[in-house]
Amino acid sequence: MGRGTEELVDLLVLLGMGAVIPLGLALIDEPGLARLRRLWPLAAVPGALSLWLPRGPLATGSAACYALGTLALAAHAPLRLARTRSLAPPEVAVLTALAAPAVAGLALVAERSGHELFGFDLDILALTVPHFHYAGFTAALVAGLVCRAVPDRPAGRWAALSVPTGTLLVLGGYFVGDWAELAGAAVLTAGMWLVGLLTWRDLRVRGGTGGDGGGGRRWPDTRVLLGVSAAVLAVTMLLALWWALGEASGLPHPTLGWMAATHGVGNALGFALCSLLAWRRLAPSPQENAR
Repeated sequence: MGRGTEELVDLLVLLGMGAVIPLGLALIDEPGLARLRRLWPLAAVPGALSLWLPRGPLATGSAACYALGTLALAAHAPLRLARTRSLAPPEVAVLTALAAPAVAGLALVAERSGHELFGFDLDILALTVPHFHYAGFTAALVAGLVCRAVPDRPAGRWAALSVPTGTLLVLGGYFVGDWAELAGAAVLTAGMWLVGLLTWRDLRVRGGTGGDGGGGRRWPDTRVLLGVSAAVLAVTMLLALWWALGEASGLPHPTLGWMAATHGVGNALGFALCSLLAWRRLAPSPQENAR
């Protein structure tokens, strides 16, 4: 990756660490997450610092602090499974969201130390970090929320299962090969398109009348946020599919720099941030419900 692309990827990771994960945690009804969310800056600040330090012990130590935070988050997945004893589609999505940032944390430690973990070059490790913040955490969480919001829609259940499955297949494709990664990208794209379709067709209509964001007043721009998030997915996931097909087949496809500037920025700002802000307005957080 060129220097400009590296800086852009770092900014996307910074957004994921500092805003996307805290916003998402506020939407998960799980004992202990409220405290972890309050303490999240203790992990996110050194994690962000590691991005701007030169590779070496100091950057590695800072990244390790963030990795510990992601492992604390991942620890809630088996606890939640033991508590709910459910593998219903929305639960599978939430469990994936809880566990996925740990993959990003591990990749960050390896990349900041200059260690080619499992033989992957440093560029791949650097790109794994944002991937598991946005595809791993945010996409799975939003798919689960959409599934719960439209329980009568089979497409919602398929989305809540195919997004985690596609994410895991993409991860497996790192080890197996480009064609396996293409299969994962196809499953993930199908799941995200279902999320976008349900968001546009069902949830966007409710956005103008659902959720008051506190204080008993409506949020007229919630539908706009939902609409943007759905529309962006139609384009960004097509780009992901194009890139994966090109990598597997050798056909012309976008460069990593171009993908970061389009697919990466679109998913971070247009999908992840807009979706989470909309969901934050559609329903009070679990912490607010407990008050």
